[in-house]
Amino acid sequence: MSHSPESGSGRRIPSTSRAAPTGNGRSSGRAGRSARRPRRWLRQVDEYSAGGLVVDLGGEIPRGALIGRTDRQGRLLWSLPKGHIEAGETAEQAAVREVREETGIAGDIIGELGTIDFWFVAEGRRIHKTVRHYLLRRVAGELSDADIEVDEVAWVPLPDIRSQLAYPDERSLVDTAGRMLAESA
Repeated sequence: MSHSPESGSGRRIPSTSRAAPTGNGRSSGRAGRSARRPRRWLRQVDEYSAGGLVVDLGGEIPRGALIGRTDRQGRLLWSLPKGHIEAGETAEQAAVREVREETGIAGDIIGELGTIDFWFVAEGRRIHKTVRHYLLRRVAGELSDADIEVDEVAWVPLPDIRSQLAYPDERSLVDTAGRMLAESA
């Protein structure tokens, strides 16, 4: 999926629906509300990020670095490292930088795993995020959770990563990584 890197389309999307007017300027009440509420509009913003799976191929079983972040319910959710593409940076450069910042591991890109896009609401905006993911080979560094956005980091054996990841779309990327590694062996 390809998008042009715009910082906001300016389109507005209603965040709530309301009952249809009856013609006299009043709500029909079909939405179960007794009083009319003004429609609240959210500004739509497109954001672009990059990240990936960095693998350590030095041991008997390949392993990948995952990051853990605590959600609002206090659950630790494991995911692939990723972050915003900075001005003047390519997606590949951003992926290498974000993996290093969030895991402490420096890596070289082996290939592209795929793109995931999703929607969420934050700070009164409806955000469409597109994330390009890469497979990286570890070249240096030690695991570190020094990044303020990360609560934990861990090396996980490649066969176990799928069951650790919180997001189904990232699980399919790990399947792609396994195929890419098998083809290059």
